[in-house]
Amino acid sequence: MQVELAPNAMPKIPGAKVAILQARWYREHIDKMVQKTIELLMAADCPKPEVHILPGSLELPLAAQALMRKEKYDAIICFGAIMQGETKHFDMIMNMCADGFNKVMLEEGVPIIMEVLPITDMKQLEARSQDNAFNKGVEAAMAAAELIDWRRRNIEA
Repeated sequence: MQVELAPNAMPKIPGAKVAILQARWYREHIDKMVQKTIELLMAADCPKPEVHILPGSLELPLAAQALMRKEKYDAIICFGAIMQGETKHFDMIMNMCADGFNKVMLEEGVPIIMEVLPITDMKQLEARSQDNAFNKGVEAAMAAAELIDWRRRNIEA
């Protein structure tokens, strides 16, 4: 499904505190997703998010929890890619990562937007990091802005 961003499609989120965590692997492509996210969040009046680079995707949930316990965040967005190989390592890492995000998000009460992509080849990652609506940074920014806006209107009001 292609997401078209109409003018003013994203809610404005002035003053929102967002962090972006990204795995070091596949930086050429992940950086493009992160840049798109930053661009769209700033267009929604969010201050420039801080970006943290971690060794891999498995470390992202722990880093998200550490940040949440240090400061108040409105959302944390996590990017990474896990390439399927010949062993079960792929499944193990993907499951541990998703489970970790879920636990941290529910324990800390802060939305985590998970854009850790399970891929079988580099073409899949390339397709999701182009400068178009398929860039996962678009989806991440939209989800973060919509959640922050919803929480402001319904939870924190």
